[in-house]
Amino acid sequence: MNSWKAFLKRKDIEISLRRYGIDALGAMAQGLFCSLLIGTIINTIGTQFHIGVLTRTVAVIAEHEYTVGGLATAMSGPAMAVAIGSALHCPPLVLFSLITVGFASNALGGAGGPLAVLFVAIIASEVGKAVSKETRVDILVTPLVTIGVGVGLSALWAPALGAAAMKLGSLIMWATELQPFLMGILVSVLVGMALTLPISSAAICAALGLTGLAGGAAVAGCCAQMIGFAVMSFSENGVGGLVSQGIGTSMLQMGNIVRNPRIWIPPTVASAITGPLATCFFHLRMDGAAVSSGMGTCGLVGQIGVYSGWVQDIADGTKAAITAFDWTGLILISFILPAVLTPLICYPLRKAGWIKEGDMKL
Repeated sequence: MNSWKAFLKRKDIEISLRRYGIDALGAMAQGLFCSLLIGTIINTIGTQFHIGVLTRTVAVIAEHEYTVGGLATAMSGPAMAVAIGSALHCPPLVLFSLITVGFASNALGGAGGPLAVLFVAIIASEVGKAVSKETRVDILVTPLVTIGVGVGLSALWAPALGAAAMKLGSLIMWATELQPFLMGILVSVLVGMALTLPISSAAICAALGLTGLAGGAAVAGCCAQMIGFAVMSFSENGVGGLVSQGIGTSMLQMGNIVRNPRIWIPPTVASAITGPLATCFFHLRMDGAAVSSGMGTCGLVGQIGVYSGWVQDIADGTKAAITAFDWTGLILISFILPAVLTPLICYPLRKAGWIKEGDMKL
């Protein structure tokens, strides 16, 4: 047993919830951002501003035409796998081999590919690390083992994992369409809290393929946390804190939440208000990339995702035009309501002494 533990330590293989559920999941979201999300943004910019170089076909592969953004989107599987491998501290030969593993697991996982990539890439990474530099022909053994395990598991697991993720995501989206008020609260609160926790709300939304009304509720919850904490803590953190939390991440407050969990009440209650407003009144939908549903105002990715969805809906003929009501709903849900509601909810908590000056100092 001691020799096994020593081996795992020497190989930097740490079997823990933090390593897999936080580090790997968060890295996967970054891989998605640098491929699928950036590709979507490039395509939207090219289409809306009529930039020929961004809308022109630059490659034809297997009779499929790709734009610049299309190429970035097509690389989402490899990008996720390499990002996960980087988070798990994979040596170079393992890391580069994960390109193939990510492509296989994402392709075989279908619409639920991100979840398949997460599971398969983690196992392939750790097995690859275990055999790395253990033989005289490492340059052959490590890639063969990493790719062999990854592609083999992709063939066995990816279709089932992808289908399970999409069924769960579809169930959430169906329930939100059926009960927009209750599910608007539930999705908004849970995804918003996931964004503030040291896990990746974006990766969760991507893995579940969370779009439509449920995606809109997720955007509302994330915005309530980010804008809420940014405005609520302005007296303590100033403009720097406003920007770093408002368009960065509310995860910066996690240490303060551990010290005083009550500071989490105002933005969470605000998300319980804006979520059903998004689903029931403004009918805010995320018809863009699912990963955008869990990004909130981070780099304005959530808002860009909603907008790109509008553009795609118009192109598909399911939406006639972007209306003033659409813009009003997006701006109110994303910025104005969280900025107004959270300080109002926080005020009586400050009066009661539950929240004190300095509790949210970064």
